[in-house]
Amino acid sequence: MTKIEPLSLRRRLALEIWRKGYLQMVEKHPLRQLFWECTLRCNLHCRHCGSDCKVKAGITDMPLQDFLRVLDNISQHTDPHQVFVIVTGGEPLMREDITQCGAAIYKKGFPWGMVTNALYLTPQKFNDLLNAGLHTMTISMDGLGDEHNWMRGNKHSFEMVSQAIDLLVSHPEIKFDILTCVNRRNYPHLDAIRQFLIDKGVKNWRVVAVFPVGRAASDPDMHLAAEEYKGILEFIKQTRKEGRIACSYGCEGFMGNFEGDIRNTFYGCHAGVTVGSVLVDGSISACASIRSNYHQGNIYQDDFMDIWQHRFLPYRNREWMRKGECAECRYFRYCQGSGMHLRDDEGNLIMCPLHRCKPSFI
Repeated sequence: MTKIEPLSLRRRLALEIWRKGYLQMVEKHPLRQLFWECTLRCNLHCRHCGSDCKVKAGITDMPLQDFLRVLDNISQHTDPHQVFVIVTGGEPLMREDITQCGAAIYKKGFPWGMVTNALYLTPQKFNDLLNAGLHTMTISMDGLGDEHNWMRGNKHSFEMVSQAIDLLVSHPEIKFDILTCVNRRNYPHLDAIRQFLIDKGVKNWRVVAVFPVGRAASDPDMHLAAEEYKGILEFIKQTRKEGRIACSYGCEGFMGNFEGDIRNTFYGCHAGVTVGSVLVDGSISACASIRSNYHQGNIYQDDFMDIWQHRFLPYRNREWMRKGECAECRYFRYCQGSGMHLRDDEGNLIMCPLHRCKPSFI
């Protein structure tokens, strides 16, 4: 195994304090975010899609009433105002009833938001979503102009993203962020993307490296070199120091001596701890980014909150992950085996984010 530079004493002490709080949260595991994968249909053909979504999906959209029964079940055990529902897909705007879905969720007392590619986000649709109680939105933008369109497989995609940003900026009551998936083609243009977003008035920008699952697994343009991966972390660190836009790294994994410099908090996988999900086929899971089968039940056979309270052990006790390159790793204490989305069906680590960089970088 490649040797990783030891953590500084100051960082280690901070991580110990954070770890204590994280373990307390695991013990209590309060449900705070609930993803609803309302559809697998999508109007784009993104090169990095982890779900291999298509215009016509093999699984039909989940009926709204089925999901509302889950919310009723949750309301019996916890304050709905404390559970944030995130509607995702596929592409949520493919559903003709998406505004009715949002309004029904809001009527149940749950705040809600959406992750969208913005291709169908017209001014009228945006206004309808606002009237349905929309609280937050995440827009994907993976480059400027043709670079974004190449990634998303549609020549009109960037135009609609730009329009969506203008709509969101004009409504400061809606909290939103821009999500950029870095690949080998857009990596050289991070400075330009940052300036574009600042000029637009964007306040929050989340940057992630594409992880090798789904379509990205066999696409060399999605596989960053070690120097590029390190460069992303340095870029985020510097952007945060400048303070012109709130930039943060995604929750991919523990990043050694970059911890504390690239996010507002230290790394911790909250999947199955505070984050749950209902997938389009009814599966009860955690973070919507998890593509391997770590489902804990199904809403069509099980009580959601009973599953949440009494299962999810693989998410809350990570000792089973101490194998392979994690077996003797000195940072397992803080990393806990990295994100669940990086584990395959057999429990093997697909990729270690900490070892993705050369040793001298970490």
